[in-house]
Amino acid sequence: MGAHRPFEPISKCSMEGRTNQTVAADLDGTLLVSKSSFPYFLLIALEAGSLIRALILLASFPFVYLTHLFVSEAAAIKTFIFISCAGLRIRDIELVSRAVLPRFYADDVHPDTWRVFNSFGKRYVITSNPRIMVENFAKKFLGADKVIGTELEVSKSGRATGFAKLPGVLVGEHKKAAILREFGTDLPDLGLGYSETDHDFMSLCKEGYAVPRTKTEPLPRAKLLRPIIFHEGRLVQRPTPLVALLTFLWLPIGILLSIIRVYLNVPLPERIVWYTYKLLGIKLVVKGTPPPPPSAGQGGVLFVCNHRTVLDPVVTAVALGRKISCVTYSISKFSEMISPIKAVALSREREKDAANIKRLLQEGDLVICPEGTTCREPFLLRFSALFAELTDRIVPVAINTKQSVFYGTTVRGHKLLDPYFVFMNPMPTYEITFLNQLPTELTCSGDKSAIEVANYIQRVLGGTLGFECTNLTRKDKYGMMAGTDGRV
Repeated sequence: MGAHRPFEPISKCSMEGRTNQTVAADLDGTLLVSKSSFPYFLLIALEAGSLIRALILLASFPFVYLTHLFVSEAAAIKTFIFISCAGLRIRDIELVSRAVLPRFYADDVHPDTWRVFNSFGKRYVITSNPRIMVENFAKKFLGADKVIGTELEVSKSGRATGFAKLPGVLVGEHKKAAILREFGTDLPDLGLGYSETDHDFMSLCKEGYAVPRTKTEPLPRAKLLRPIIFHEGRLVQRPTPLVALLTFLWLPIGILLSIIRVYLNVPLPERIVWYTYKLLGIKLVVKGTPPPPPSAGQGGVLFVCNHRTVLDPVVTAVALGRKISCVTYSISKFSEMISPIKAVALSREREKDAANIKRLLQEGDLVICPEGTTCREPFLLRFSALFAELTDRIVPVAINTKQSVFYGTTVRGHKLLDPYFVFMNPMPTYEITFLNQLPTELTCSGDKSAIEVANYIQRVLGGTLGFECTNLTRKDKYGMMAGTDGRV
């Protein structure tokens, strides 16, 4: 590797008049604050592979770190690729890269590099990481026109072999050669990098600036080109080596605690469960004044909730201190059997579902989540309007949750485990806010259409929670996360 001209810090790079120019930027340590790609490989190993694969990758970290320091960056990346990807279906790697990684990448964007990168008309990302891992995020959230990265070798059966296609991992001279192949003589106007291995390709560009190795707070996620609304994966925090180690050490404790929290409360009355929640470290905050139980011969109230986890109806019952029923779009026979409240699955047949909801309301209070699926971020999906046609006794309920280690929702994983993952957190928190019952003039009995009622309740809940209302649906979520229409 020959000597290169010195590169000035990125703070001195002008952003004026760049709309017709081209930028090529490295990823780790440049577009991202983090200089290590370990967390993203661990997410691939865990979400596309297994817990055992993730543990092996974590155990290899000291060896890989020393390899990076004393052998080469390319050898370290090759080791990560082999452990995390070998034998996995390329389709699974692609789905995790689309559904899991963007949320973690979005929380790690370097503010100074982003401001420069975003000022250019043509944007290229060049990285030693596998292209398949980076491409979805870079194109959708950073506006990259193309990602030039390491290509994974794929077998005839559609599985990753664990090796990189020739010319191998894009580091140093390989990055330089990739730039020459892509651009020919019309080289990028600006090259951005942070390490010495980036200097090879940066020296080809008309200008080059280096990102200094100083501590920087990541860019607020709201400043990216689009918001993160849907994401998948069980881990809440970015799995750095330390966070991953602590998470895996907590896992057996969390499993035992979760089993106790789930099964101890199943046979107990809801008014007692309120106190066992406190004893077991489950924080339940209740605001507002819920209506009293229905009197004999009187139909129940329909509690219309936003949907955060599978436990929303159960926790709402605990907040009320009494038995209620719920309807849901998908529930396993086992979950239905152990549910402490009556749970009825919707069939997606309009007349049949309407009849079931009416029958349950005649029996007593009922909880429904008209979004039809959960959303982890501060957004509300479009509300299905069927419920508004069936009763004018409607109480909106705003639900928010806090989970510090594990997410209790999944699209691609085993939904049977969702409640256990919620209760595997050290101190899961639920905030339930009961709003006032809708006046008759705001229901279908007051000449409002069912869609108007549903949209009004969505806006009220959004305003209470500080969430943004959207027109997205369950079908949109499952199409993005799993490539299905949401019929699970």
